[in-house]
Amino acid sequence: MSVDHYENFPVASWLCPPALRPAVSALYWYARTADDLADEGRRSPAQRLADLAAYRRDLAATVAGQPVSDRWPQVFGPLGQAIARHRWPVKLLEDLLSAFEQDVVKHRYVDRQELLDYCRRSANPIGRLLLHLLAIDDEASLRRSDAICTALQLINFWQDLGVDTGRGRLYIPLEDCARHRVPPASLLARHETPATQALVRDMAQWARGLMHEGAPLVHRVRGRFGWELRLVVQGGLRILEKIRRLDYATLHTRPVLHRLDAPILLWRAARMPRFPAP
Repeated sequence: MSVDHYENFPVASWLCPPALRPAVSALYWYARTADDLADEGRRSPAQRLADLAAYRRDLAATVAGQPVSDRWPQVFGPLGQAIARHRWPVKLLEDLLSAFEQDVVKHRYVDRQELLDYCRRSANPIGRLLLHLLAIDDEASLRRSDAICTALQLINFWQDLGVDTGRGRLYIPLEDCARHRVPPASLLARHETPATQALVRDMAQWARGLMHEGAPLVHRVRGRFGWELRLVVQGGLRILEKIRRLDYATLHTRPVLHRLDAPILLWRAARMPRFPAP
C-alpha cells in the first residue's frame, strides 16, 4: 500500500496490475493536484477558487478533446488518455473538484449527513473510478466501495484532527460536538479533555463500522488489485487501532503507519472474512 501526503488514497503501487497503473496514477495526480490547489501554500481563498476554476476548465477541455492551458500538462495529458481508454464517467471527476472547492469555503458541518455528502464527492468517486477499470458495476459492490472510501476519508479526518483544526477546519459534526458537550472552539484551540477523547472515540467507531460494512468487497475484487484493496482496508483499520491506543487523543499526536506495521497488515489481509463483521 502506498500512501502519499495526507490522504489515504491508494496509488499505482507494485500490487496494481501493470496495465492499469497509468490510469490509477493519472487519477491520483488529478486528485492530488486539485487537493493541493485547495489546501497548500499561502494563497487567498479567492486565488484558490480561481485556480480550481481554471483546473475545471482544463478538465472540460480534456474531455472535449480540446487544448488545455500550460499550467498542468503533466496532469491532463495522462488523464485524457485514461478517460479515452477507459471511458471514465466524467461526473465522478467533476464531483471530486466540487469537494475541493467546498474545502476552500466551508469549514464546519452541521451533522453527519452533511459530512457524508462531502465524502460522497471527496472520496467515493475514487473507489467508483477504480471499480470502473475492473468492469465492476453491480450495486452491492458500489455500495461497499462507497463505505470503504467514506471510512478512509473519516479516518483521515480523525487522524489529522490536529492538522485540520490548526487550519481552522472542523470536520467533526457540530451536532456530535453538542451531544458530547464539546464546544467547537475548544477543539479549534486543541484543548485535549476527556470529553474530546470520548467524542473522537465516537467518530472512530463510526468510521470503523463503515469500513467493516465495505470490507467484503475485497472478495469481489480479484488478483493483485484485490490484494491492494485488502491492504488499504487493513491500513485504515490499523490507523483506527493506533488512534484507540492513543486513547483517542489525536489533537496533538498524528498516528501513522510504519514499516513494522507491514507484517501485521499482510497477515490480517490474508485472513479477511467474507461477511461483514458485527
